[in-house]
Amino acid sequence: METEIIYYPSRQAEEIPSLLSTVQSRVVGFDVFHTPSSENSISQVPENRSATENLTTEQPKFYHHERTTSISMPSSPSMLYLQEQGTNPSVPNGTTPPNTYFGLPPRKSNAEKFDPNKKVRFHSHTMGSDQKSSNTVEGFDGLATQRKLRRSNGIRDNRYDPFKTWSGKLERQISNLRGKPQELPENVHSETPQTTRVPKLDRFFDALEGPELDRLKEYEELVLPEDKKWPFLLRFPVSTFGICLGTGSQAILWKTLAMSPPVEFLHVPLRVNLVLWCISISVLAIMAVIYLFKIIFYFEAVRREYHHPIRVNFFFAPWIACLFLAIGLPPGIAQNLPQFLWYILMTPFLCLELKIYGQWMSGGQRRLSKVANPSNHLSVVGNFVGALLGASMGLKEGPIFFYAVGMAHYIVLFVTLYQRLPTNETLPKDLHPVFFLFVAAPSVACMAWAKISGEFGFGSRIAYFIALFLYASLAVRINFFRGFRFSLTWWAYTFPMTGAAIATVRYCIEVSTVFTKSLSIVLSLISTLIVAVLLFSTMLHAWVLHDLFPNDISIAITHHLPKSRTKDVDVTDVELGDSEESK
Repeated sequence: METEIIYYPSRQAEEIPSLLSTVQSRVVGFDVFHTPSSENSISQVPENRSATENLTTEQPKFYHHERTTSISMPSSPSMLYLQEQGTNPSVPNGTTPPNTYFGLPPRKSNAEKFDPNKKVRFHSHTMGSDQKSSNTVEGFDGLATQRKLRRSNGIRDNRYDPFKTWSGKLERQISNLRGKPQELPENVHSETPQTTRVPKLDRFFDALEGPELDRLKEYEELVLPEDKKWPFLLRFPVSTFGICLGTGSQAILWKTLAMSPPVEFLHVPLRVNLVLWCISISVLAIMAVIYLFKIIFYFEAVRREYHHPIRVNFFFAPWIACLFLAIGLPPGIAQNLPQFLWYILMTPFLCLELKIYGQWMSGGQRRLSKVANPSNHLSVVGNFVGALLGASMGLKEGPIFFYAVGMAHYIVLFVTLYQRLPTNETLPKDLHPVFFLFVAAPSVACMAWAKISGEFGFGSRIAYFIALFLYASLAVRINFFRGFRFSLTWWAYTFPMTGAAIATVRYCIEVSTVFTKSLSIVLSLISTLIVAVLLFSTMLHAWVLHDLFPNDISIAITHHLPKSRTKDVDVTDVELGDSEESK
């Protein structure tokens, strides 16, 4: 480290206040010292000598002040080279360096070789503190590797990187190429297998609570920060596709009202169906694009949603919405749809059902008695909607196949949920509108079988009466609609009501009475009113309250129990063991 020399030339005596003339000119231990090379050139000033005499001394005084500064690298690579060669660009050739004027040893000449193995010691001191910093290292490499990382507003928060795919790595590589390496905050560790591993099924039940398992228990912790709002894609759940189910089913309802002879007196124009269909396809396209970006940038979050015992059922929602759009297509756009479209839309259903239904049947962690929830109806409804669309296109074997698979699993699911087995931990004690999903499957099944058989016969009427009874048994219980907070999943509960209204209109064609006509109008108005209320609530929370997409804690739980909770469990087990031994 260079020693900075401050030169004070001799000045003429000036008048100074009498108080300052009696003050000692040298304060011991105040950064003033003498080097061996300049002892003879610096005059020793006695303490009893006045300041006026010091100023009139002919020989100049040279005081050396050592400044504790932090030196990381030279300002440019050329300066580093010049320092290594011992040259100074500001001093012409053949002149004496300035240091020799003050009795200091001159710089090394160009002929002298620079010793690269010689270690240079740098001291970094904090302003206002006389303690040495803990960042004292030797050499430039040690300084670069052991530099203390501090969190600031300008540093990117890397706590979300474990949930990113290639995008996070690409962002860091671009930053490094630009010469701005990303620094991690102090309390952020590198990606570990514990962070990226998907929690087991039991962990979801242990860490979460509520009808959709979306509320964190008190003793649990999250792997993502709790003190700030997460990125939008991390807060965008797959259950948002329930909006597409509500709007798509409304397009089918108003198309049925406009084309059914028993309700011609309503004079419903097909233009309403066209407007609702355009809105539905726009909403589905927006939701699909957003979730596609989530798959690309935060695939870990999508994978956790897929392993969530409740969220996995909503992966059927976008494909059911596509089937709704195909069924509710306005007559003026296309008269007949190609049959290959049905095979394309039903392929995802077949893949998902092979996995989920196989887990229900084979037992284990995801057996039906453990994961049964009313939202499981979404995985069954797709079979009946696909059968309805296939029969409308003139297909026979394919629609019957999906109808049979759906009916078999609906009966098993209905019995399991109706009994509410003790091992079923997902069903909450409080009542919730999620139970309206019981109405969805039989109401769509009756229309599908009527389309397959060509008439609204006894099989269709049995399914319709089951749906109508379940609808009435839930509607008369007013407490079902009290004390519940708004949630996006409520949109998934709208299409069962719409399905019941469409089935009633279809039944009214076979049995045209005043009661059936009135029932068709009432159920249609109720479903439309529910969709309008949910649409208003969604816009209110999105544009006014700004809480439509809170932090999705369901995907951010830890892989294991917290350490504090594990200790409590161990202590409880020990106490129980001691009590049993005493007995």
